Amino acid sequence: MVNRGEVWMVKFDGIGSEQRGLRPALVISNNRGNKYGSTVIVCAITAQVHKAKLPTHVVLKASPNGTIKDSVVMLEQVRTVDKSRLLHKLARVGPITMGKVTEAHAVSCSGDI
Repeated sequence: MVNRGEVWMVKFDGIGSEQRGLRPALVISNNRGNKYGSTVIVCAITAQVHKAKLPTHVVLKASPNGTIKDSVVMLEQVRTVDKSRLLHKLARVGPITMGKVTEAHAVSCSGDI
């Protein structure tokens, strides 16, 4: 089962400025939809921590087991993907970070930045 707050390796297809290729992504969709739906909503993650300058960015610290290095969740890069694009789970993000993700997602969807 896929859960909100988990980081998964995702196979993205993209064109132009969209994120593409194999990369980690954070699941932001709710667990009911994750359980019963065939798709999940994810945000792309980049290891380019110098990008953490927008209010739609949330910094992730490296995981103790080394599956994730210091990186940035980009809430302006939200995608709905089929679960078949999720290759394997890398980590789980804590509640404080998920609170920041929720706030950054609200900023991304509002007209005021």
